[in-house]
Amino acid sequence: RKEKQRDRISPKCFLPILNPSISFQAFTIIDQNRDGIISKDDLRDVLASMGQLNVKNEELEAMIKEASGPINFTVFLTMFGEKLKGADPEDVILSAFKVLDPAATGTIKKEFLEELLTTQCDRFSKEEIKNMWAAFPPDVAGNVDYKNICYVITHGEEKEE
Repeated sequence: RKEKQRDRISPKCFLPILNPSISFQAFTIIDQNRDGIISKDDLRDVLASMGQLNVKNEELEAMIKEASGPINFTVFLTMFGEKLKGADPEDVILSAFKVLDPAATGTIKKEFLEELLTTQCDRFSKEEIKNMWAAFPPDVAGNVDYKNICYVITHGEEKEE
């Protein structure tokens, strides 16, 4: 069975595109054990670090159940976006990509995106780049469809063709 694309993407996958001081740092703070998934224990630990020591298991379970599955960075972004009022996260992410696409082609050259991801902010490792291209392979001309990336971030799965 085909693995869902969002599950193959590392937590730092979209860090340069989104605001790292809000989204990725928040995820990293909550993911206390650094395994790339926010668990009930992670929530308990982060709440304890903020002085909330007697949180009931039922409350933690309710928080975890808000997600449709394991809370990796992509799911976290989706949940975070749903909580934002007055802004469509897909539009926000698309706008960030459009800055990198002045010709408005809907694509970005693989080499350009890879250079950004490996030289800016929290730099991608070779493994993270490999995962990125496995999840979002460029076309034969080396173009990456950033609209599909935005869709996966905000909806959690690839558009039906």
